[in-house]
Amino acid sequence: MNLRETLRVALSALVANRLRSALTTLGVLIGVMSVVLLVAIGQGARTEVTGAIEGLGSNLLFVLPGDGEFGAAPTRSQFTLEDVEELERELPGAERRVAGSVVGGEPIQAEGERVTTTISGVSAGYLDVVVREVARGQSFAESDVAVGRRVALLGAGIADRLFPGQDPIGRTVTIGSIRFRVVGVLEQVGGTAFGPDRDRDVYVPVTAAQRLFATQRLDAIFVRATSTATVEEDRQVVEQVLERRLEPDSFSVLSQDDIIGVVGDILQILTLVLAAIAGISLLVGGVGVSNIMLVSVSERTREIGLRKALGARTTDITRQFLLEAMVLTGLGGAVGLAAGIGLAELVALFAPIPAEVTLWSVLLALGVSVGVGLVFGVLPARRAGRLDPVEALRRD
Repeated sequence: MNLRETLRVALSALVANRLRSALTTLGVLIGVMSVVLLVAIGQGARTEVTGAIEGLGSNLLFVLPGDGEFGAAPTRSQFTLEDVEELERELPGAERRVAGSVVGGEPIQAEGERVTTTISGVSAGYLDVVVREVARGQSFAESDVAVGRRVALLGAGIADRLFPGQDPIGRTVTIGSIRFRVVGVLEQVGGTAFGPDRDRDVYVPVTAAQRLFATQRLDAIFVRATSTATVEEDRQVVEQVLERRLEPDSFSVLSQDDIIGVVGDILQILTLVLAAIAGISLLVGGVGVSNIMLVSVSERTREIGLRKALGARTTDITRQFLLEAMVLTGLGGAVGLAAGIGLAELVALFAPIPAEVTLWSVLLALGVSVGVGLVFGVLPARRAGRLDPVEALRRD
């Protein structure tokens, strides 16, 4: 029998048992759909988070505690305001190019509303360094930082929550147990499903925040290079300045590409874990295919014996049952692929979770579904091919 005739016979056998064939493909269908959907969500998260980092600018340097390696143990920050001042002196034209930050979670309340959010204590040039705009009011000045004045900049979301339909400029908010006067509202930038909502940020002078959090340290320092061409040059200057006071392994200076690389590694592992979890259902579906094909071989023993008695070779019988298994899983994979893509589109459209279907996940899902049929169809196919025609014809 040629391949075309073998395929025709295999399809006829599957059509003759429509319900059983449909139920057999269900496990593979669900597995493929899960793989496509979960990989799409993982890839969407990666794209969204890296896009948010890229939005900070390609010439921004992040000075963070620790060695900056993925999986490294956390390191307590040793940065101080003196480090920021030293960098401002050493970096050429460093005005508004260096900023320090200390971050904590505190409740903020006003006029009966109470919200727990991120409170960031920043130096006066922070908004210039990270490129955030003030929509209403003004930012705080160097003098506010110098004396630790209790003034605050609110994110657009927090401002709307605390002062709905009102102008918050000049009003008072309580952070922790300390009262701050609102001097400005930041321009709305939006948030991401897998990251903090930046419109919920609250900024206060770094010195005021240090008193609020009872600390003298900074959590991070940000440096904006004059251009992408000077990023490496500025990185070297920053490292040389900080190494005068700190151990080299107590801090790291990372560019945007470095941050994206670390985040990308984390999200890539997440995507692979999601795909592996979904792949378990494919394995279960494959076991179901193998069981059903073994039942089919038992039911069609006389048919197999008759065909072998009429001249069908062992390879013909083996190939027929193997094709049946691969057609079952292939059809299940195709329907599961369509369902997975459709669900991913619905998730991206109606849910805050991003989803991005990639070509490699589509090819992987289809390849695995057909491979499941090949692997789990081998045993039933070989059993069918090895049946003795005389014994098969004598069986009831």
